[in-house]
This record gives sequence, structure tokens and C-alpha cells, in this order.
Amino acid sequence: MFENLQDRLGSILNGLTGRGALSEADVSAALREVRRALLEADVALDVVRSFTDRVREKAVGAEILKSIKPGQMVVKIVHDELIEMLGGEGVGIDLHAPAPVVVMMVGLQGSGKTTTSAKIAHRLSTRDKKKVLMASLDTRRPAAQEQLRQLGAQASIDTLPIISGQSPTDIAARAVQAARLGGHDVVILDTAGRTHIDEPLMVEMADIKKRSNPHEILLVADSLTGQDAVNLARNFDERVGITGLVLTRMDGDGRGGAALSMRAVTGKPIKLIGVGEKMSELEEFHPRRIADRILGMGDIVSLVERAAENIDAEKAAAMAAKMAKGKFDLDDLADQLRQMQKMGGMGGIMGMMPGMAGMKDKMAAAGLDDRLFGRQIAIIQSMTKAERANPDLLKHSRKKRIAAGSGTDAAAINKLLKMHRQMADMMKMMGGKGKGGMMKQMMGGLAGKMGLGGLGGMGGMPDLSNMDPKQLEALQKQAEAAGLGKPGGGMPGLGGGLPGGLPGLGGAKLPGLGGGFPGLPGLPKKK
Repeated sequence: MFENLQDRLGSILNGLTGRGALSEADVSAALREVRRALLEADVALDVVRSFTDRVREKAVGAEILKSIKPGQMVVKIVHDELIEMLGGEGVGIDLHAPAPVVVMMVGLQGSGKTTTSAKIAHRLSTRDKKKVLMASLDTRRPAAQEQLRQLGAQASIDTLPIISGQSPTDIAARAVQAARLGGHDVVILDTAGRTHIDEPLMVEMADIKKRSNPHEILLVADSLTGQDAVNLARNFDERVGITGLVLTRMDGDGRGGAALSMRAVTGKPIKLIGVGEKMSELEEFHPRRIADRILGMGDIVSLVERAAENIDAEKAAAMAAKMAKGKFDLDDLADQLRQMQKMGGMGGIMGMMPGMAGMKDKMAAAGLDDRLFGRQIAIIQSMTKAERANPDLLKHSRKKRIAAGSGTDAAAINKLLKMHRQMADMMKMMGGKGKGGMMKQMMGGLAGKMGLGGLGGMGGMPDLSNMDPKQLEALQKQAEAAGLGKPGGGMPGLGGGLPGGLPGLGGAKLPGLGGGFPGLPGLPKKK
């Protein structure tokens, strides 16, 4: 979503950080470029104007510390103002009310209300252990109520039985009553939409609000609609009164202007963002993390949280035990590749790692996209159990059979085997004797450089399973202070910037990502 803006702002701010001293003219020239970049990203004009004015005011009068270059100070000011524009602190769905808490979903037709209702219900039931009831109030769109019922069955969420002929307000009252009798904690009302805002829609929304007394009214808006989404939010807020926003299709190739403008224009927090089609692909909106990503500073906290949700703790423990013995076969490699796919593939992981955002384009140019994982898994699945356990068995005739079975060629199989050999060698070194093995030493060295030497976990690395989100945020700040969070700063202790990629894929070896990143001990257990 923010890639174009990230590239533009990154090049502008990198031009500033390289200089020893900045004049007022330098700052003005840079801010002109920032203003142009934001306008091209479809951010509202008045939001851009106030943003650049605040940055200029702080940058020109900024007191520069001796240890910080003026350009870095400007980057910090832009970063802080970007967080402020996005809303400061993240705000989740408020469930602090007597049960059943009523959540009313509003928005235009086609914005993704019904799917988002099911995603929120799935999130509340799996993460917060709430008993949720969903009800469709859309009596106009054909099969709208049936769609919600099927989504409920798919996610094991209760839905209100459909009674034909009832009005939306009657369905809302029945849903609240059914939730009360059924002992549900939350009831989600999926209201009807229109192709555009009209008077009957607003009257209907007001009537439903009066009958159901919702604690939360969430406006679902398609982030690809740009400035129209901002006007939509303003109109709904004036007529119905919304408590928060949910932006869908944040994984699309839109310019991101709606996300950057909506909080500033409406004053309402963006609570959740849809980042994919799957039920689990709904995330909380964290202004600091989004600002970090836009400025190429990575997002370690979200990466750890995503890993926690997608990693099978038992498999991770088994992998750790194998690593300790220095064993690593092709089944283990396939597991690693699948877990990386679950975490958003190579692009998703790289985008969240500090200083690594620019690597995605280089990898794509070298042909190292996420389809490569699929091909490699297909090659491994075309082997017999014995071949997966002992790759030395793979001679010419066997490779010919595997190539035919996986739709690849002998060169692709050789590349995979070379990658596996390098990773297996690395596992032996990591599981080696003396001072707890190379992995422990490496993690201890990295932790030391981050100022985390005294913490428990693996060789000085903090045990992420026992950390709450605030501690994870503190960890990211420590990482930034140690140089991990600076654009292009790279990872200390790992070759300063990781100029390559995965072992066997044409670059330097990145311990963990292909070779055990998703399986590192100390990550939180799968929920």
C-alpha cells in the first residue's frame, strides 16, 4: 500500500541525512518534495499543508544535539509528525460495556462490511476468547444474509437464524435479545450499504442505532477509494456518529492517502486494517508501526506477533532439538518454507525488517519472488521419504523423475540441494559444542549490541514468549537506538545491511530466515 510513498520519502530523507549541516533552504527544498510526495499519495491537501507546516516549524528551530546530524533530526521530526497524523497511539475495539456488547458495522456497498464482520468475529473469538453472535441486517442485497451465515459456519461463529420479511430494525432488536438469552459476549450487526450515501440509508442507520444502542459503530471503508473515503467518513460521522474506522484492502496497490488522511480529517481512530482475503488477515492499526514502515525503519514488533500467530510451537521445539544435534533434512527445509509463506512470504518479512525494505526490489529483479517457495516445496514433495531424509541418494535418474513430478528441471533441483547443503552445514555449526554452539554465541552477540545482554532467553536474547506488546515496543526502540531501525542501517552483527538473501539464493547467508527464523526457540506459542 505505502511502497511508492516509502520510496519517495526514503530518497528525500536519505539526501538530508548524508549532509553534515543543513540550512533553512535545504529544509524548505526537502519539505517541498515531501509535500509533493504526500499529494501524489492522495493525502488531503489541508492535512499535507498542516503536516509540512508543523515539520518546518520544528525543524528550523530544532536544537541539534552534538551526537546527531541535522539531517537525522529532520527524519525524526518527520517520523514523529507522521505518527501524530496517523493518530498517536493505536486504539482497539472497546468491549468495556455490559454484555452483550453491540458492534454496528456501517459503510457503502462493496466496501467489505460482511467479510470484515466475520473477520472481527473470528478475531474476538480466537484471540479474546469471546462468544460472538453475528446478524445480517441487509434485506436488500440478494443472498447477503446467506453470505454471513456461510462465513459464520466457516469460522465456527454463531449467526442469527434468518426470518424472511423482517425489517432491519426488527432484526437488530431480535439479535440483541438472542445474544442476551444465548449468553453471548458480543453481537455484531452487519448493516445494509448503498452504492452512494442517500437519505433513506442514513434514516435506516439512525433507526437501527436507536433500537440496538451499539457501543461501537465502525465504518468500513475501502482504502483504494482515496479521498472519497474521507468524505464518506465525515458524512457518516455527522449523521450516525461513528466511533472508529476499519480500512479494507490495505494489501492493495493503492497510494495510501485515505489511511493518512482519515484520522486527521475525522478525528476518529483507525482501529483495524484488512491485509488480505483470509479470516486471519485483519490487523490492529498501530500508527507508530505504520510510520516506521513508511520511512523504511521496519516493524520488528509486528513481525514477532505475526510469527507468534503462525508458528506451530511443537514443530518449532522439534526443530530446535534437531538444530541442537546439527540435523537438518529436506522435510525440515519444506517446513521452514511453508512457515515463511504463512508469515507473508519473503516480501512481507523483508518489508518489516529494519533497513531491508529496499531488498524486495533487488530480490524481485533477481527472480527471487515467493513463487520460488512454491516450486521448491513442489520439488521436495515429489521426492520419496528416503530421499527427503537422505539427499545423497539423488542421482541423475532420480532427479529426472522428481523434475517430471514437480514440473521443474534438474537445474532447479540442484539449486535446492545446494541451498539445503549450505543450511545443513550452518545447522551443524549452530548446534556445535563449545560455549553453547554458534547460534547461541551469535544471538548473544546481537543481544549485546542491542544493550540486552542481561536478559534471559537464548544466549542473552530476550524470551519473546513472556513479553507483552509494551515490552515488545520497548525492544524495538532499543533496536532502533542500536542502529537496527535506521533506513539502510542493517542488522548489527550480521554483516551490516545483509547484502544478500537466503543461503543458496545468490547472496549472503541470513541465519534464521530460511534456516530457522520461524522455528527459533523463545517465540510465543501459537494461539
